[in-house]
Amino acid sequence: MPDNLITRENFPVTYDQLMNPLLRALGELGGSASNAELLDKVIELEGFSEELSSVLHNPDRGNQTEVGYRLAWARTYLRQAGYLLNSARGVWALTDLGHEHSTVDPDYIVRLVQGRLTDTAVTPAGAEVIPEDELPEEALEWREQLHHILINQMTPDAFERLTQRLLRESGFINVQVTGRTGDGGIDGKGIARINGLMSFHIAFQCKKYQGSVGAPEIRNFRGATVGVADRGLFITTGTFTRAAIEEANRVGAAPIDLIDGDMLADKLKELSLGVKTEMVEKVTVQPDWFTSI
Repeated sequence: MPDNLITRENFPVTYDQLMNPLLRALGELGGSASNAELLDKVIELEGFSEELSSVLHNPDRGNQTEVGYRLAWARTYLRQAGYLLNSARGVWALTDLGHEHSTVDPDYIVRLVQGRLTDTAVTPAGAEVIPEDELPEEALEWREQLHHILINQMTPDAFERLTQRLLRESGFINVQVTGRTGDGGIDGKGIARINGLMSFHIAFQCKKYQGSVGAPEIRNFRGATVGVADRGLFITTGTFTRAAIEEANRVGAAPIDLIDGDMLADKLKELSLGVKTEMVEKVTVQPDWFTSI
């Protein structure tokens, strides 16, 4: 292994060092943003290289990048400290406190949050503690289990059928799996209906992948969709490099929509496709209600 290879163990940026870049990114994005928007903006602001931003946290257990994983912990700590809040739809926003303070002292935030917490779980640095119910979603075991199943247990044909089902459940019609027929990577086609008034012909490629999809794969796929579909949809269990994202959104070229492994997991969870969410009922008696009736 080359001495200068960046890995999880020698990753040069800690989660607390990402707190201020995270606040700056949210500020520049208008005070709210999705996880993907935040990750992309922090990478841009910090000038992280393609090599650095593509390092995976644990390739054997998931597709989460190391910078994405550590950014998730930065979000969690800033939320606990009162600077951020997030909605059930995964959108993060600055609180009044976050708007008032564009920068923070990371050491203070860590001490503040740890002083409030008692139940222990290991964070990236290996020494801090945080309750399990406050873990960032990227660290939860269900994602790792799902990634393992998609990569190691599903056949390519089964993954294509899963993609077909996912698109149908999302409102696509006439979804067909064409298979690997030498047509430049098109695995299937469908029609996306918009509010029952407009429709777009979609060609999709679904790629079981453990690493990062690069710009060449996006260019090749776009070339295959010319004259076949209005838009392309590239779905992978892995991640996309920054160059791939830029290529997919290149001005003047046919658009390619990207769904990475994290977005795929979120969608499967949302649609309850092989991922079941159980809600625990909590019953609380309100004494004041009875005494004031």
